[in-house]
Amino acid sequence: MQKLNFPTFTFRFKNSENKVAIFDEIRKKFIILTPEEWVRQHVVQFLLQEKNYPKSYINVEKLIKINDLNKRYDVVVYQPNGELFLLIECKAPEVKISQQTFDQIARYNLVLKAKYLMVTNGLNHYFCQMDFENEKYVFLKELPEFETTNK
Repeated sequence: MQKLNFPTFTFRFKNSENKVAIFDEIRKKFIILTPEEWVRQHVVQFLLQEKNYPKSYINVEKLIKINDLNKRYDVVVYQPNGELFLLIECKAPEVKISQQTFDQIARYNLVLKAKYLMVTNGLNHYFCQMDFENEKYVFLKELPEFETTNK
């Protein structure tokens, strides 16, 4: 798999039906390794190891309804009070991050209402803070520390 723009993390792999699978610590199971899954697993390790976000507040690949359509978000991080802290959209490394990518995460966030957004293809990472009042996002240099207080 391609080297990504993340620190080096250790992963568990296994062969499953002639395909390589990677262990997802959050879902507690092996997932077939695709380029997007490679990015998603790096994001999860980045949150756990670099940002010290608690594992119990991280959720991966869950179904949500957007305008009566079933969609799946990649990664979310909750706050202790149950509110969404961070919504992450992962793309495969060969997928360019475009306005369409930001439109997609913005649509998801109309329903989810996360305070922060991250968009990554493993090579380029973009971090935003939501400004709900003015219906826009503000770009940040990096993700904030995890908030344990109920603000």
